[in-house]
Amino acid sequence: MLRYLLTLLLMLGLITVGPAYARVPGPQQNVPVSKARDLEQVRSSKVLRVLVNQSRNSSGEVKGEPVGIEYYRLRALEHYLNARAGDGQQVRIKLIPRAKEQLLGALQRGEGDLAAPGELLDPAVVGGVSSSAPVLDQVPLWLVGRKGERSFSRVEQLSGRTVALTSASAAGALIQQVNQQLALRKRPPVKIEWVDSTLAVEDVLEMVQAGIYHLTVVERPIAQRWARVMPRLRLDTRLQLGPPQAMRWYVRRDAPMLLATVDRFLQGYRAPENQDAAFERIYRRQYRVHNPLAQKDRQRLTSVRAVLQKHGAAQQIDWLNLAALAFKESTLNPTARGSGGAHGLMQITPSAAQRVGVSNTATVDGNVQASARYLALIRRKFFASPQINERERMAFVLAAYNLGPERVQAMRAEARKRGLNGNQWFFQTERVAMEQVGMGPVNFVNSVNKYFLAFNRERAALERVVKR
Repeated sequence: MLRYLLTLLLMLGLITVGPAYARVPGPQQNVPVSKARDLEQVRSSKVLRVLVNQSRNSSGEVKGEPVGIEYYRLRALEHYLNARAGDGQQVRIKLIPRAKEQLLGALQRGEGDLAAPGELLDPAVVGGVSSSAPVLDQVPLWLVGRKGERSFSRVEQLSGRTVALTSASAAGALIQQVNQQLALRKRPPVKIEWVDSTLAVEDVLEMVQAGIYHLTVVERPIAQRWARVMPRLRLDTRLQLGPPQAMRWYVRRDAPMLLATVDRFLQGYRAPENQDAAFERIYRRQYRVHNPLAQKDRQRLTSVRAVLQKHGAAQQIDWLNLAALAFKESTLNPTARGSGGAHGLMQITPSAAQRVGVSNTATVDGNVQASARYLALIRRKFFASPQINERERMAFVLAAYNLGPERVQAMRAEARKRGLNGNQWFFQTERVAMEQVGMGPVNFVNSVNKYFLAFNRERAALERVVKR
């Protein structure tokens, strides 16, 4: 009887397993709906506007070299269109990066002519648009963990475990189905941790490799691709979360000629054998964050917590932001020595300390005080605009701490010229930094951000004062 009632409730949708999406990253664009541009209008304008997933896995260039998984397909589409164009009808492709969960809405509003997610979309959200022929067919979702930790071969083994997912992950719906089966067996559900909006799929994979998250679920080609540059990832290929699906592109329903042309292209497209050569060479040394909450590092953090909290409060900076920066700069080692005179917990230079009135940075207190004041100075002079949300503000401050404020401001201006969001660092202004100076500053901000998120997950424990 109980089993019957549970089954009935599940069929009626009265038992739920939590929200399917995390909060939307970055400010939403309010653009009025416009008429669709079919192939004739695209050729007349000479531009095919492609909405791409802003993830670094999907799109982007590093100092002129393409690293996004959709880059080669879209350039091949451009060549295909122009090989069949009449005089004066050649087109160029313009990439418009958006958060994955914003792609189809932006397409329906007419912000782009084609959407190329580079990942699976939950079929439940694919409405009001036309789907292309498969970009890749029969794509399974794979569970990814860390080598040395337990592997899994059956979904029942995931009962009670936590899986970290990015916003709009197609795995969310499949895990809901798994939880319905587990509920019927009176087993604890699989918990979903929807990660912060500043993290893309590759960021989550890096945090799994570090042991900050233990499990995630991604598409097979994405798991295989990143495992080549993150060698400590473990791919649980035997576990089947659901049937394989097709990765597709999307167009407006009132653009049938464009859809037919895209379908013909996809049916004949073959990826070049060396398309990931630049990706592997550039990223192999980039994604190397560590777990900042290992026992020794946690003890170091405890020993300097009071100083970080004091100067964070004085400058209205979350002390965990200071802790994350200190971990990136010195692994919380007050005696660390860097280049150019940088030293101490925060790796502050004497010249930067003098700018904010601190003369002695040899002590932990002076070192943290100088760094906190310098960060606050950058924030106040360059990034105080209320149009920047607090997560992005800290990212801009960190980028300026690494590159110099004036250079970051120039990158924001260039971002706006390209139609990117100059008030958003992650996935928007950082694209300009990747192209102009490479991955160094981008990796710096990303690493500090991940350490902050790792600390923030355990804020209560880290701030707990043990009574003696």
